[in-house]
Amino acid sequence: LPAQYGLRTAGVIDVVTKDRLQGGELDYTGGSFGTVNPSFQLANTSGAFSSYVTGQYLGNARGVESPTEEHDSLHNHTRQGKGFGYFSWLLGERSKLSAMVGDAYTQLQIPNVRGLSTNDDFVSQLQAAGYDTSGIDSATLNERQFERNLYGLVALQGIVGSETNYQLALFNRQSSVEFKPDALGDLAFNGVAAQIRRKAVTTGLQGDLSTPLSSQHTLSMGFSVSTENDRSDNTSQVFTTDDNGNVNGGPVTIVDNNPKNGNTLLSLYVQDKWDLTPTATVNYGLRYDHVDAFITASQLSPRIGITDKITPSTTLHAGYARYFTPPPNELIASATLDKFANTTNAPATTLNSAVQPERAHYFDAGIAHQVTSHFNVGIDAYYRQVRNLLDEGQFGQALIYTPFNYEQGHIYGVELTSAYHKGPLSAYLNVARANAKAKKVASGEFNFAPDDLAYIANHYVYLDHDQRLTVSGGTSYEWLGTNYGITATYGNGLRRDYTDPVSGETIPNGGKMPFNVQVDLSASRHVELGQMLGPVDLRLAALNVLDRKNELHDGTGIGVAAAQYSTRAALYFGISKPFGGF
Repeated sequence: LPAQYGLRTAGVIDVVTKDRLQGGELDYTGGSFGTVNPSFQLANTSGAFSSYVTGQYLGNARGVESPTEEHDSLHNHTRQGKGFGYFSWLLGERSKLSAMVGDAYTQLQIPNVRGLSTNDDFVSQLQAAGYDTSGIDSATLNERQFERNLYGLVALQGIVGSETNYQLALFNRQSSVEFKPDALGDLAFNGVAAQIRRKAVTTGLQGDLSTPLSSQHTLSMGFSVSTENDRSDNTSQVFTTDDNGNVNGGPVTIVDNNPKNGNTLLSLYVQDKWDLTPTATVNYGLRYDHVDAFITASQLSPRIGITDKITPSTTLHAGYARYFTPPPNELIASATLDKFANTTNAPATTLNSAVQPERAHYFDAGIAHQVTSHFNVGIDAYYRQVRNLLDEGQFGQALIYTPFNYEQGHIYGVELTSAYHKGPLSAYLNVARANAKAKKVASGEFNFAPDDLAYIANHYVYLDHDQRLTVSGGTSYEWLGTNYGITATYGNGLRRDYTDPVSGETIPNGGKMPFNVQVDLSASRHVELGQMLGPVDLRLAALNVLDRKNELHDGTGIGVAAAQYSTRAALYFGISKPFGGF
């Protein structure tokens, strides 16, 4: 990526708004697992003012991946609402003021598993404390999670002089997550029932400037500065234990609240887009990032990339980037470990090194070729050498992923792409081969068992999301006004722990899950329903038509707290109704 892009570069989002359009659209999707998903879009332009708003509601009984292979998982309902608005005012021919706001709210039930056994020691202590444990059942636990994300942005954009473009934006975002346990049930099964709250509020200012220096060079520069306040509040009920780890009392309540305010982040960049030849463009620059939060760190990152259209049908690209990725502060749990000494929530390892920013060298090269006017192919290879590799794991019942570092890591792979389009027929096929390994846990060590820490300290292990081979493909054909489609995916399996049958040693992420396959079918059609109702778009989708029981995780592996199965066979229908201006 050019120097303009930094920090968390997992994706670059291109928001295409319905600016300067008139009218709107109503949409409804429903089907399997009790899915109810209405949505709307509205757009309007009046003089110099334009607006676009959209919103949707989603309710179903498949909020998260099921921990069992059953078609209908237990206690897995979700309710979600999302809204987005974009507004712009033309201040003249050379400037515009715009605003974006968004909100997302999610309620999740944590799915249950039938037939699990309680811990006799925990149940005895609950009974001794006067609790009625007769109704405790793993199938009727009531763990829930609530998430909220809001953001707002105001930006001034314009042109000064002949071709100098600028943008200045003020932004604010707030995110929160709360996990509510089944207090009695979690104590009986796990020996701990923790209510967890995390909240982060960030305010910042960003500016960008771009100006041509000559017919061959375009200079860009910019900055971003922000401050963030985080809270990590935890109220846990646990049992007390003796020096040998035997339960001897409880339950007791431990409050562990850890605010971390005034976290700052500063970024600066400068880059030049150099049209080296009529077919070749070089983009090179420098980026500086500085973070002051749980740790203080900074990095100067060079970037260079070249794209060359060597023939009218063939384009080469290659590049190098130095990346600096700070950890997500809102997910860091600064647990006060000594508060949990001699309890059932005492960690086996008391080391808790601070989470560090990830520093990476990234190399990439590829070629895209237009075989015919209807068919193109591409290949891309990449290599990433990483220090303090950031990963995240679920270390408990809550669906909150905690960041930690590996001291070093290597990630590399190759991706093949192809696409065909002619007349009513379209098709694509992608193949990806990847390898992701890391060594030595360097932060958040208390989340790991001592044996796992010792093994990872001396061996490279696969990352939990490593899937060596992934294939996806699909085709669509329009016949008699209806578009029919089929897509399929194949993965040769994510990671799990492996226990050597001879030595009995367990290798973290040393095993591989079975392969997974999913085939989906779809059909869509535009129809006219007369002068009164007008046009509507109809959709039908059948997912996992083979009804495969794809097990993604078996509950073992680094940072994997539960088994996960992908969605079983499902059928959905949808209808969209556009309407004119208002």
